[in-house]
Amino acid sequence: MISFNVRMEFSPDDRNEVRGILEKLTAASRQEPGCVSYVPHFVKGEECTVLIYEQYKDDDALEFHRNTPHFAQFAIGGLYQLMKQRSMEELEALA
Repeated sequence: MISFNVRMEFSPDDRNEVRGILEKLTAASRQEPGCVSYVPHFVKGEECTVLIYEQYKDDDALEFHRNTPHFAQFAIGGLYQLMKQRSMEELEALA
């Protein structure tokens, strides 16, 4: 299992647009056969920060996700164009 968090910062002016993009990206991502979990969050107290918790069955499932038309449209063509900063934390499950 592959698990990680993606943290992105946006301008306050883009919050509603970011929400709309994430709703579409989330719905499509959750339909992927190898997607175990895809949960976007706005971080409380940080109006312009999004945290996405993602889990995939394996490397192939993650690669599939990154090569879907919805990832190209909503992540690369949407979120990546609006974000000011991005970081990723790889996670290791304990149980």
